[in-house]
Amino acid sequence: MIGSNVENEEAKPLGRWSVLAYGVGHVLNDITSTYWYTYLLLYLTSIGMPPKQVAALAITGQFTDATMTIIAGELIDRFGHFKIWHAVGTVLVSAAFSSFYWGVCVPCKIIGINTPLVQMIGYYMFDILFSGGWSCTQVSHMAMVNGLTMDQTSRVACVSCRNAFTMVASLIVYGIGFFIFNSSVKQVEIKEQYHLLATITVLIGCFFVILFHLGTKEPRFVIYSVPLLIWKARMYFINEETNYKVKHLLCRVKQVSHKTNPRGSSWKRWLKNGLYYRVASIYVLTRVVTNISQVFLALYVISDLHMSQSSKALVPAIIYLCSFITSILLQELEWSSHRLKAIFSVGGFLWLFCSSVVLSLPINMNVFMYILSVVIGIANAFMMVTSVGMESELVDKEVEGSAFVYGSLGFVEKVLCGVMLYILESYESVTPAACNPAYPCFTVTRFSLGFIPGVAALAGVIVTCFTKFRTSHPDPLAEPLLA
Repeated sequence: MIGSNVENEEAKPLGRWSVLAYGVGHVLNDITSTYWYTYLLLYLTSIGMPPKQVAALAITGQFTDATMTIIAGELIDRFGHFKIWHAVGTVLVSAAFSSFYWGVCVPCKIIGINTPLVQMIGYYMFDILFSGGWSCTQVSHMAMVNGLTMDQTSRVACVSCRNAFTMVASLIVYGIGFFIFNSSVKQVEIKEQYHLLATITVLIGCFFVILFHLGTKEPRFVIYSVPLLIWKARMYFINEETNYKVKHLLCRVKQVSHKTNPRGSSWKRWLKNGLYYRVASIYVLTRVVTNISQVFLALYVISDLHMSQSSKALVPAIIYLCSFITSILLQELEWSSHRLKAIFSVGGFLWLFCSSVVLSLPINMNVFMYILSVVIGIANAFMMVTSVGMESELVDKEVEGSAFVYGSLGFVEKVLCGVMLYILESYESVTPAACNPAYPCFTVTRFSLGFIPGVAALAGVIVTCFTKFRTSHPDPLAEPLLA
């Protein structure tokens, strides 16, 4: 029977190549975002832009990203074609990112005036294009996993592989940047160093995008897509005698589709689902843990622990490397909703332990930060892989509304993290306070890295304990479709 044949086909586990091809589809986004958030302030201030304008530029990008996440999610749900949206986002990201760091002023060339104001307009233009393209790529890539397969283990393997290559992307940026920035100490060459790093990283990201599009098929709405089932039916019936059965099949499919996926906006149905809010809370809290800790980690090891300058690159590298290895190992597990909750809880408690150490670690024991970075890396992987896996479990087979789920959750976490970072950074002290090396002293950096992620991780574990997933299955038909 057509419906069962299609479903059985999509329920097959994905091969390793398919999982790998999907996993590399977000590398360009990960490379550019790591570069953007790590070097944006350093680059723009080095070319003479005031810090307040840099902050305004960063906030503009954050809110553009959040807004476009919702818009992209709705458009993808409405029109489909995940890979086309992914390709469009890739073009915008690569073009806008390269132009931004190469200082290409398009408005200056259009109107023939090269002033600081016009240059700033050019930066804002590329900032908005980059953020919008980034959202298109992110939402389409995350949402398509539910259309690639109905096998839960394969879905989590795809998410785990994607998370692993996120770590690889970050290591690529830091590794290439280490060699480029140490190639020369002349102040006049700083701008060219950033140009070179931007060019190399974009080329590497585009190479992985090509692998993704070559190795990943366009997802299909395997359960509720009426056109797909009609097409399958016409493959079986090609003569006049069976036209009646084809029409009968069309009527039956419409009835089933209406019953399982009632008409009306998909976002309205999701907003009435209590499980949606619980999973949203878990995902947003996870992003708070990872984003806040990433921003304040370098400041913590340098200002609060007085570690060497190399530690601000070595400690994040250890975290990403441990997360990468953990993500690879997680791919080998058989996954269920209970295991997702259990692994997430373990990651949450590990982060709670790390937070307590961060808050109490004195300067004369800063060497333990290297050991702590291993635990942070494992905890990050546990929480990120399972939280995105819970999103996939939430969507299950309702693929037609998947983009809204991923888009709306991305919108909330980007706005929340943006506001929290703005508030925390506004209280950041320029000069570190004097502190007894034998005792930890309170700073905004230590509070931001220790208290905020710890509370978020604990809240995520509590919500997880009260979350029960309901894996939906289509109601069986009273008689076969082709009887």
